[in-house]
Amino acid sequence: MTRGQFERLVERALATLPKRFKAKLDNIAVVVEDWPDDETLDEMGIEPPDTLYGLYRGVDLTHRDAGYGNVLPDTVTIYQGPIEEDCAEAAEMAKVVRDTVIHEIGHYFGLSDEEMEQLNSEGG
Repeated sequence: MTRGQFERLVERALATLPKRFKAKLDNIAVVVEDWPDDETLDEMGIEPPDTLYGLYRGVDLTHRDAGYGNVLPDTVTIYQGPIEEDCAEAAEMAKVVRDTVIHEIGHYFGLSDEEMEQLNSEGG
């Protein structure tokens, strides 16, 4: 899959977020990279053969106060390589991308895993 095709999967996944969440996204960048680097895997405590599909870096909304501002955007990174490697077909890849995007956006909102599952089921 080309980078452009993969990025469109990510865009579609973002478009499926419920409106109440989309409206509150602010100062966040969603990017696609090929693979997580070794430093990131080490930082996250992940050893091969495990890997990352996505990663949120930033200060989630529940930890921001009145002094929060003038900062670089939080970042959600979606890793194309591991997702492509683990998915046998395009439909499976689209589902994994969607699940990963929702999970990482959930971190931005400070949601628990249970709340992320509910968000995932609401989006369709």
